[in-house]
Amino acid sequence: MATEDFLFELGTEELPPTSLRQLSDALATEILNRLAQKGLTYEEHRSFASPRRLALSITKLETWQPDNCTTRRGPALEVALDAEGRPSKAALGFARSCGVTVEELDRLQTDKGSWLVYHQRTPGQSTASLLPSIISESLEALPVERRMRWGVRRKGFVRPVRWLVMLLGEEVVPAEIMGTSSGRETWGHRFHCNSPLTLTTAGSYARQLSSHGHVMPDYEERKAEIRRQIEDLARRAQGTAVIDEKLLDEVTALTEWPVALTGRFDAAFLEMPAEALISSMQSHQKYFHLVDEQGALMPCFITVANIESLNPSGVVSGNERVIRARLADARFFYEADLKSSLEQARSRLKSVLFQKELGTVFAKTERVARLAAFIAEQAGFDAELAHRAGCLSKSDLVSEMVQEFPELQGTMGMYYARSEREHPDVCLALHEQYMPQAADKEVPGTGTGIALALADRIDTLVGLFGIKAVPSGSRDPFALRRAALGILRTIVEKRLSVDLRVVTEKAVLAWQEQGVALPAAQGLADRVVEFIWDRSRAWYQDAGVEADVFLSVRAVEPRCPFDFDQRIKAVSGFMGLPEAAALISANKRVSNMLTGSPPPCGELAVDLVEEGAEQDLLAALSGFEDLVQRESFGSDEYEQVMHRLVGLKQPVDSFFDQVLVNHADEQVRNNRHMLLNKVRALFLKVADISLLKGSR
Repeated sequence: MATEDFLFELGTEELPPTSLRQLSDALATEILNRLAQKGLTYEEHRSFASPRRLALSITKLETWQPDNCTTRRGPALEVALDAEGRPSKAALGFARSCGVTVEELDRLQTDKGSWLVYHQRTPGQSTASLLPSIISESLEALPVERRMRWGVRRKGFVRPVRWLVMLLGEEVVPAEIMGTSSGRETWGHRFHCNSPLTLTTAGSYARQLSSHGHVMPDYEERKAEIRRQIEDLARRAQGTAVIDEKLLDEVTALTEWPVALTGRFDAAFLEMPAEALISSMQSHQKYFHLVDEQGALMPCFITVANIESLNPSGVVSGNERVIRARLADARFFYEADLKSSLEQARSRLKSVLFQKELGTVFAKTERVARLAAFIAEQAGFDAELAHRAGCLSKSDLVSEMVQEFPELQGTMGMYYARSEREHPDVCLALHEQYMPQAADKEVPGTGTGIALALADRIDTLVGLFGIKAVPSGSRDPFALRRAALGILRTIVEKRLSVDLRVVTEKAVLAWQEQGVALPAAQGLADRVVEFIWDRSRAWYQDAGVEADVFLSVRAVEPRCPFDFDQRIKAVSGFMGLPEAAALISANKRVSNMLTGSPPPCGELAVDLVEEGAEQDLLAALSGFEDLVQRESFGSDEYEQVMHRLVGLKQPVDSFFDQVLVNHADEQVRNNRHMLLNKVRALFLKVADISLLKGSR
């Protein structure tokens, strides 16, 4: 089969930088999937993406679609033909449906008999004829929320299309897509090469753009080059560049010919909180900041220009003027905020809505403060400090700095609290209340911060569930799934003995005490707790915990996530023991035997226990009296308990092999059920082992 290299490039006005990579990946996926559906194979592919282009290069693409052969089986010969070989109605009907005569049908002979069959062959089409529809459909399928329209077109795209390249080998693939005719001309850099470039072949695309067009079309290569330049400049400045990956992606999506430059700002600005300076540099100017050997912010920055200027010092000077003004604004906001206290700022929260149906942010701080103090008491932290942190937790939301830089919420509260000589734990808690900010980010470190972070999230869950603003499908506008995961991670990673239900009920009570009428108040605590546990299932699944292990622990309804986690680890370890399969099987038999039977009543009658296997099981159970008497275990004991219970394998096996459980005598039967109930109760101390699969 003949092959050729294929190139598709869509030239546009500047594409949105935050979605460039997503668009590029989606375009490649859509095109390659459609090629596969058409039966077209290729050797490899390569995506390109820059501010003004999305492109895909495919190596050794088949130039002709393979023929499609299908076989339809008709009636058996004994039904299709009579004794004289004349076709029956069944044969005639089958032939008619295939568009042929009976004589044109083939025969299929197998071990099971003979049938009429029709072999249909659909000739393949040329790849060049298929590509226009493949590309058009792929572009329509891209995840673009809002499409722009230009000219007289009714259908749009994320940005207006300016040129279209479609080459199969050396030939142009004729097409009209988004009002633009395909050709072999692309465009280079808007300033360095503001003229068309004629591509000779599909395979010369990247080389020609780079050598003649001043464009690095490969996103990953451009990103690596920007990183290299930044790190090189940082070394020259005797510092270390802090490269935020999200910012690096954005800068990569903003440039086609990146040139990194170093600038400086007045060291006097370093008297401000470093986070404020960094936010100003990153958010507004897309600068990368530098730190010294001690990790302290240096008075310089690295910017990435999209042009190789003949006067780089002039570019640097212009950037320095801009950042000087930005930092002066930030200093003005900071100094203005210091003129009033966090308590004064808190009073202004009375006019700030938390959510239109849920009252003000001030009211939220009242609830969170009480709940944080309660959680602190439960976890053994300082309740007074937790209450104070809760009161001040949202005060910085009305500060000038946070209104200018929303990402600094909590951080500025910490600095303002320090300036007012609040307790160090309270100051840190104001920053830690938003931790963890993502699934892979750090959880709070101080007891006060832990209590505040948990209280804030649980209060939010209760309020939003109370007005039925719950996640549905992929929609989660209030990030409640992330909040639930944050609660779980904090409790588990900090090894806290916190009863999730008790704390949630306390949070519901706080809403009631404020007189807020939540429309969905009935069973509210149950729904919130169930939501958090459901999130834990996804969390453990992502961690590789088998579903049956999770369900076996969930069945005994632990109330503390850390306790739950320890049980999960114990059961997972138990599954690796050689005796596990037999014990699981025995537990299933015990569970099945007790299910549907009336619960055994009275006390176990020792005189009804017969000698042999029944007596041996009773004797074995007596060795676990210490476990029977205990209502709970320490976090490090579950694994020990599971290993001890392995000792019941032999007596349980012998009991089922030698003892008739459902004895005709009701007293004996009840007594044996009671004995099995003791066995089951022992295993339920950790998990419902009967729900586990016997093997992996």
